[in-house]
Amino acid sequence: MWWLVAAAMLLVVALTATAVGAYVKLAGNVKHIEVGAEDLGARPAKVATKAMNVLVVGSDQRDGKNARYGRFAGERTDTIMLAHISPKRDNAMVISFPRDSMVELPACRARQGFPGQQPHTGMINESFNSGGIACTWKTLETLTGIHIDHFVKVDFTGFKGMVDAVGGVEVCIPEPINDTKALLHLPAGRQTLKGEQALGYVRARYSLGDGSDIGRIQRQQMFIASMVKKVMSGETLTDPTRLFGFLDAATKSVTTDPGLTPGVIKDLAVSAEGLAAGQIHFITTPWRYSLTHPGKVEWVEPQSKKLFAVVAGDKPISDAGIKGGQTRIARSKIHIEVRNGTWRSGLATLVAAKLEEQGYHIAKIGDTARKPYPKTTIAYSPKGATKAPTLSRDLLVSRGRLLPGATTGRLVLTIGDDWQGLKEVRAGGNGGLESFDATNDSCASA
Repeated sequence: MWWLVAAAMLLVVALTATAVGAYVKLAGNVKHIEVGAEDLGARPAKVATKAMNVLVVGSDQRDGKNARYGRFAGERTDTIMLAHISPKRDNAMVISFPRDSMVELPACRARQGFPGQQPHTGMINESFNSGGIACTWKTLETLTGIHIDHFVKVDFTGFKGMVDAVGGVEVCIPEPINDTKALLHLPAGRQTLKGEQALGYVRARYSLGDGSDIGRIQRQQMFIASMVKKVMSGETLTDPTRLFGFLDAATKSVTTDPGLTPGVIKDLAVSAEGLAAGQIHFITTPWRYSLTHPGKVEWVEPQSKKLFAVVAGDKPISDAGIKGGQTRIARSKIHIEVRNGTWRSGLATLVAAKLEEQGYHIAKIGDTARKPYPKTTIAYSPKGATKAPTLSRDLLVSRGRLLPGATTGRLVLTIGDDWQGLKEVRAGGNGGLESFDATNDSCASA
């Protein structure tokens, strides 16, 4: 996604007085890895020839400048995304794949020091460790039926450089963070994160929410949306020094296939010049916690296949029932604090997991100060009044409680003795196919 944003801005740099020198420098920054037909095998057909599908992975390689984040051999995918850009370059969709997803992995040949991969059921991010980016590319094509055109790999250090180059990215943090693993210590509230803080924020897992990879994916998507807004704003585009600094950091941080040439990038930039932040949608592959592989997730059908078919066939996003913006309060924009008001140990954690499966953000899990609570209650402030009905519709039993003096947009779900669970998501509905676009304000839900 970083590379796509940079590419969309490249035309602006090309129009400056130092156009030729800047273009040559930026193109020379990029590293390449060849992925050939022998690596990918039989491939899905490309339906729309002018659409572009780009595999984006975040690398957690820990050597060189990245050694401070912990030393271990090899390289893994910290983040797996697929960016789909429409033929007319008038909209884009970014799909996140949970790295803990249990899937059917295909065979990959050994290459460039990688041992290769035998067909088996395993976590999706195993493919990178077994066969590098070529195996990850093949795995995603095999699982989704989507023809992938290019790949982009981004590393830790480059990510920090891009954040710093735009002057930091604004986020909202509902609770103070003290995470020694992620090297992150932040107070609560609205604030602008610089490179090192931003990296810790998007990588943190166990100190935020319920500690799952899904929570981290949601946080990454919101951070990227906030960064996209800043990069595409006049604040960046009208400042040649800041713009070039961002492009320089972006190109230094990425590795791509040789097919993603400067010419391709330039054509993409020209055609995507008018792409607005509201036309960039973010979505996570519909999923649920696995019963056969505890602690892992599996994709939900038929919602996942429906999403992949929309992308593979380059159908309008509206065909999947995916809507962005802030005209409708989607589950993906609702933050919930879950409190256990019963004597049933661990119930809050189980409920939080189910809510997260349906797309909600879990801000905090805990117990009530006194027990038991007879009724399951959704407490909300005037700011959260439009969000409470969405949660209420998903619960079998609940009642609302308005707190006029409260100011938070977060909902507080107190589980009472009358708890009966959540309603099943209708297979024929949009269940799981909720998205948000790059205009999303993470502070509005905090």
